[in-house]
Amino acid sequence: MPSLTLAGAGSLFHKEVLRFWKVGFQTVAAPVLTSMLYLLIFGHVLEDRVQVYPGVRYTSFLVPGLVMMSVLQNAFANSSSSLIQSKITGNLVFLLLTPLSPAAWYAAYVGASLLRALAVGAGVMVGASWFAPGLPSEPWWIVVFGVLGAAMMGSFGLIAGLWAEKFDQMAAFQNFIVVPMTFLAGVFYSVHSLPPFWQAVSHLNPFFYMVDGFRRGFFGVSDVPPLISLGVVAASFLLVAAVALRLLHAGYKIRP
Repeated sequence: MPSLTLAGAGSLFHKEVLRFWKVGFQTVAAPVLTSMLYLLIFGHVLEDRVQVYPGVRYTSFLVPGLVMMSVLQNAFANSSSSLIQSKITGNLVFLLLTPLSPAAWYAAYVGASLLRALAVGAGVMVGASWFAPGLPSEPWWIVVFGVLGAAMMGSFGLIAGLWAEKFDQMAAFQNFIVVPMTFLAGVFYSVHSLPPFWQAVSHLNPFFYMVDGFRRGFFGVSDVPPLISLGVVAASFLLVAAVALRLLHAGYKIRP
C-alpha cells in the first residue's frame, strides 16, 4: 500500500531539507544573487535594443527565464550533491540499513529538491519585481511548469548522483549537460530570433518547453502552445522519474 511504501519518507525529507537550509546563504541566497546580477547586466545592456514580444520590455522578458533557470539548476544540484556527498563520505550506509523503499527515497530526495528550487525561484521573483514590476497574466502556468520542471530536475539529479562516483564526474554532468541545456532553452532570447536550423534544434530540448511554458504564465504569450509544452514536460518528467525509480530499486552503484 502507498502508506507502507512511503514509510520513513518524511524523516528523510526532513533531513534533506535541513541539509540545504543550514547553509542557506550558499544554497538559496547565492543563486538568487547570481540571477539578479544576470538581470541587472543583461537588462541594462539590452533594454533599449531588444524587444521580443510587443509591449514587453526586455528586462521583463528576462525575468521568467531567469526564474526557471534558477529553479531547474538548483533542483538538480540539490539531489545530485546530496547523493554524491553521502557516497564519498560513506554515510550513505546508514540509509541503506533502513527499511526505506525506493519510492520513499525518491519522494524524499525529489521533494527536498522541489522545495529548494521553489524557494530560490520565489526569491528571484521577489528580487526581480524591483526591476520589472507587474502581475502574471496566467499564473496557473507558472505553478504547473515550475513544479513539473523542478520535479523533473530533482529526478535527473538523483540519476546523476547515483551514477557519479566522484565530484569530477558530477561537475562534468552539470557543466556539459545541465548548464548548456538551460542556457540554450530560450532564457535570454526567443527561439523565433534564431535561424531555422537552430530553431529546430531548440525544439529538441525539453528545457525549452519548461521555460516557454513558464513564460506563458507571465505574459500570456509563448513561442509554443502551452498544452504542447505541458505534454512534452510531463512526458519528460515521467520518463526521468521512471528511470530514477528503476535505478533506486536496483540499488545502482549504492548496493554491493
